Amino acid sequence: MTAKARPPLTFEHSIVITAAPDAVLAAFFNPEAPTAWWDTVRSVTTPRPLGIYAIEWRNTPFSDELLGTLGGVFYGTVMEFHPRREFFLADAYWLPPQADPFGPMALEVTCRVEGPATRLEVRQSGSDDGARWQRYYALISAGWKSSLDALKRHLERSDRPSTLKP
Repeated sequence: MTAKARPPLTFEHSIVITAAPDAVLAAFFNPEAPTAWWDTVRSVTTPRPLGIYAIEWRNTPFSDELLGTLGGVFYGTVMEFHPRREFFLADAYWLPPQADPFGPMALEVTCRVEGPATRLEVRQSGSDDGARWQRYYALISAGWKSSLDALKRHLERSDRPSTLKP
């Protein structure tokens, strides 16, 4: 009897934000925005096909038993970008400060108008299902949910919408 392969691990979350879809997508690409809601140190993001998408976080003062120190860099290639609708990253990797990289992964972000708001859907999928990957997805699931709640608060209290520059 052969063992059946399990599908790769995935994080999926949806949240309704009272903001226009272009403002929601801009929060992923404007250089200052991820600092406000994702607690990043810096970012280099290009909203166009084959653009770079790189986000850096501070190293944590603690260490996870399986993953080591958290923080580091998440990067990938923007394969698709549709203003006011969605973007897709491929060949994404997380480079933890003191451990081997995770990847390749994919990140899909979609926005859809829902009444006076935007439904934001985030899906991140990986390429493995070992113990390290299971721990990684347990941590990023909690991190994504917290960050998306912070994004909602950030956009709903902003005085002016943040949109992408052409």
